[in-house]
Amino acid sequence: MSMSDPIADMLTRIRNAQQARKAIIACPHSNLKCAMLGVIKQEGFIKDYEVVEVRQGIKAIRIELKYHSNEPVIKKIRRMSTPGRRMYVQSAKIPTYYNGLGIAILSTPKGVISDQQARNDNVGGEILCTIF
Repeated sequence: MSMSDPIADMLTRIRNAQQARKAIIACPHSNLKCAMLGVIKQEGFIKDYEVVEVRQGIKAIRIELKYHSNEPVIKKIRRMSTPGRRMYVQSAKIPTYYNGLGIAILSTPKGVISDQQARNDNVGGEILCTIF
């Protein structure tokens, strides 16, 4: 059976693992997920991620979660644009989240980037998720 929203699945795995205080999780591989995790790592919300081969032709992403004083660094992670309701935003109308403490991850013509980078590059796109 195919999954209707693999990005939401990855975000839910991260959310559930942090509630259970897990150090490492795994999820199925895709290039979009790797690009999103690159932005999340660059912004300091996870320690690291790597692509591992489960068996020949099947890959998974191993994500190392980050904690500070035994509390998860990610307080809230939410999928914004869903397969049934896409959310596109122009560069001038990119919202800020939690007074600039949170980030939004956007899929733009310049690739998957954070909201701050999109404002600097003056480019809009689809809001994939928000993280605080």
